[in-house]
Amino acid sequence: MTAKIVVCGLNKSFKAAKGGRLHVIEGVDFEVAEGEFVAIVGPSGCGKSTLMNILAGFEKPDAGSVLIDGKPHPGPSPQGIVISQYGSVFPWLTVQQNLMFGLDAKASGTANAELADHYAAMVGLKGFENAYPHELSGGMLKRVELARAFIVKPEILYLDEPFSALDALMNLRMRNELLRILAEEKHTVLLITHDVDEALYMADRILVLSPRPTRIQARFELDMPHPRRLISTEMDQLRESILRELGLEMPG
Repeated sequence: MTAKIVVCGLNKSFKAAKGGRLHVIEGVDFEVAEGEFVAIVGPSGCGKSTLMNILAGFEKPDAGSVLIDGKPHPGPSPQGIVISQYGSVFPWLTVQQNLMFGLDAKASGTANAELADHYAAMVGLKGFENAYPHELSGGMLKRVELARAFIVKPEILYLDEPFSALDALMNLRMRNELLRILAEEKHTVLLITHDVDEALYMADRILVLSPRPTRIQARFELDMPHPRRLISTEMDQLRESILRELGLEMPG
């Protein structure tokens, strides 16, 4: 498979409050194939969000490189869209206006509105095109973010714990919604999460990070079709292996 993203020798440190340097990332290497869904899990405070910021082009590493299609990362662009745990819907715009925000201004207003309505329907918001964010639930707002990401046809989706603020039931619904859309529209996906079950449910491959300074200490392949059952012997074994890598043991 063709490598979409190649990460080589990433290192990152920050100035520590009491002097010296705080080493956050050290020697991270991995590749993501075109169309692959890779989840990255790690303990709290290990540097997951810093790693995501580097991968998405918002921060520069101290050493190492991130290549997209064999070329140095160009920085933030419509080629790669970030969806984070923090809401990014514009509260003064309707659903349709939010979805049209990143579209080509040279295209006709009617064409952009029709495209926005198509993606609103795709994420289950048909009939809410003229609603404002304060009129929507948390799950509906997350659907707006998904639609706004997909409407610009990004090659890469960077997901930084996108559903962590939702309740358990809505979290599961949004996982299914995302997988449904990805089955229709192919994208390369990088997911940062602290939720092992979320990674098991969605990803083609899971990378486990070590405590800070973070390195990749384990890799797991998930050659399983969707939809997946989280309760099975194979899943239980994978879960136990990942939790063990994270320094946690399942009760026996």
